[in-house]
Amino acid sequence: MKYTLHSLLFVLCFVAISYGRVQQRDMVKYVQTLAGTAASTTLAAQQHSEASSEQYANTIPAVAPPFAMTQWTPQTRKGEEKCVAPYYYTDSLINGFRASHWLSGSCTQDYGSFSVMPVSGSLADALQDAQSPFSHKKESAGAEYYEVMLDKYNLRVAISGTARAGIMQVEALADDSVYFLINSNSDEAQGSLQINDDGSISGKNPVHRIYQGWGEYAGFDGYLHLLAEQRVTVSGAFDSGKISLENQSFGDDSKGVFIGFYLAKGERVSLKMGTSFTDSAGAEKNLAVEIPGWDISAVRQATGQAWEETLGQVQIKASDDKQKRVFYTGLYHAMQHPRLFNDVDGRYPVFATENRLATDTVDYYDDFSMWDIYRAQIPLLEILKPKLVQNLVTSLIMKGESGGWLPIFPCWNSYTAAMIGDHSTSVIASAYLKGIISRDAEKAYGLMYRNAFEVADSADYYDGKGRRALDSYLTYHYIPMEDSVPVAFHKKEQVSRTLEYAYNDYAVAMMAQHLGKVTDYQQLLKRAGNYKRVFDVQVGMVRGRYADGSWYTPFNPDFREPYITEGSPRQYTFYVPQDIPGLAKLMGGPAALERSLDELFDNDNYWHGNEPGHQIPFLYNYTKAPWKTQERVHQILEEEYSDGPGGLSGNDDAGQMSAWYIFAALGLYPVDPVSGNYLLTTPLYESYDIDLADNKKWQVKCNHSPSTHPYIQAIVLNGQRLTRNFITYQEIKHGGVLEIELGKKPSQTWGVDKTDQVKGL
Repeated sequence: MKYTLHSLLFVLCFVAISYGRVQQRDMVKYVQTLAGTAASTTLAAQQHSEASSEQYANTIPAVAPPFAMTQWTPQTRKGEEKCVAPYYYTDSLINGFRASHWLSGSCTQDYGSFSVMPVSGSLADALQDAQSPFSHKKESAGAEYYEVMLDKYNLRVAISGTARAGIMQVEALADDSVYFLINSNSDEAQGSLQINDDGSISGKNPVHRIYQGWGEYAGFDGYLHLLAEQRVTVSGAFDSGKISLENQSFGDDSKGVFIGFYLAKGERVSLKMGTSFTDSAGAEKNLAVEIPGWDISAVRQATGQAWEETLGQVQIKASDDKQKRVFYTGLYHAMQHPRLFNDVDGRYPVFATENRLATDTVDYYDDFSMWDIYRAQIPLLEILKPKLVQNLVTSLIMKGESGGWLPIFPCWNSYTAAMIGDHSTSVIASAYLKGIISRDAEKAYGLMYRNAFEVADSADYYDGKGRRALDSYLTYHYIPMEDSVPVAFHKKEQVSRTLEYAYNDYAVAMMAQHLGKVTDYQQLLKRAGNYKRVFDVQVGMVRGRYADGSWYTPFNPDFREPYITEGSPRQYTFYVPQDIPGLAKLMGGPAALERSLDELFDNDNYWHGNEPGHQIPFLYNYTKAPWKTQERVHQILEEEYSDGPGGLSGNDDAGQMSAWYIFAALGLYPVDPVSGNYLLTTPLYESYDIDLADNKKWQVKCNHSPSTHPYIQAIVLNGQRLTRNFITYQEIKHGGVLEIELGKKPSQTWGVDKTDQVKGL
């Protein structure tokens, strides 16, 4: 039997847990898993009206190692409902503990999940209202372990988890009968549970698509295999509060099965649960491999070690523990997705098919919130976990091979067409150009090329395949207002689509150049300039345009317009990551770009919750005033991110918002991830180290505290003076020392020359 890397990690952890140098760092204690589960308390969230619709980060107190198949979380909200997370800090009642596949920080929905609720006393009474009050004072939430007191039942509950399995331990604080209520959270009331002859429980929860193909069967199911440590004394089923002696149950979260025990005061009982997306046998095997025993402390240590190794890759010299909490909580949130999807034996559900399984020797991943994470979250992984990125890119190629088209926003192991752009191409190109992956390059390019040049037929298009509105884009070189983009979750938004397709064309062009495809490269590079076709020089911004070339009226630069995605024309004008110098030229030159940036910030029109704006604060590095980047980035770090349950100012979007913080706090940002360039700014910390692959180390040292000396005066890289205001992936990858001279006043000379700035197309 073969096992994948994730499963071998946990097998070895159970054989011998040895933290060594990583253990001594003790980073996991700084992670606040409850961050983002309460309404935002940040200054920016209170100032901006846009935040009112996204008060919560939609994160959960997930207990699992990084990038796990299943996260284990307390549950204060039942079901699998869009935009309703399993847990909210302000809720006062717990109604279960969930094996969750919630997309962290998203406004989507859970799928293939199951919940277990321990109760005591009268089962009949508990079934009328099983939820229990709880207090945050009696709650301990960590990345590797969660514990809480269920006041109604006098039970102390603890959970921990591995990549595909979990363990729950319940302690009775008084002599009593204790029951476990197990149910699926099926969004379409199609869940099933079976009590087997050996006392184990098998569960199945069919997964359904959302966005394109909403409500249709996604072609695979979530599976559960549950074992009890002790012999079960009573079992049965329940339906809307009524008990039966049946051994099976079908339906939604109001139906399920139960098992019961009698516990003396201080006695404990444990359950362990395997999960899978393949079948019941897969869930059983995942459990047997990852949690072979009943020691919850061993699981906690193994998962804690996995987090220590990940968090410990970056060691910051912070001025106080609050800075460490915000930073390592951000790193925790940036390491939740994409999600591991294969079993320990390598089996996984084939993308966009119905109940087809395949087996591979590499880990297969899904749940790519691609419109969000290509910007900073995936680039962060390129630095910290390049081997993982190999698997992520391979997974994208596998999806494209399976369905014939490279997916736009692959979640629920399905095509979705959920957001705009075609950013799988950006992620794939970036990895090949950086040398992170080399195999299957022609295969990858063929899929990228098809997305860029072929219009899907009606059946494929309605299934979510291909670029939305590509026909119009190829015809006019922009998407005119007449094309309402009806077959999409995000309709219209023509200007934003044009801008993002131009960037995607640039990404494919760079891949074509990499592979020596000269004709393709030249054609695609020309298309990368299509952003100019929706830029109105009369107003100095992007603007909706009709097929005859006339502009959409009226023009409202600071309002949400139908041709813009989640923002305003002023905000989206700066989304030309592939050619900021070209954008500046359209505006009237670098000085005009600087004035436009000043106007955006000075009039309080910057919105950090809109991903396409994430590069904006760094664009002063293309002007004569890179010191303004240093000011703006520091301001955003202070205003948009804080401590505690309300410390995030909006949806974390699968870790993108947190990844932005990590990059900005470290003093660099990939405005154009494909290029491998990172624009520099003042770090938040006096020094930090990053452990890289092949035992390399990247070190950054400031000569003064950034809190008192916020402006870059000069930079030395590996002993050599560096006048440019950016560094490259290859420089970081090979390790080295970046020394930053800081001052109290802005430098008028560092990084201001065009030769010291990133070039355009």
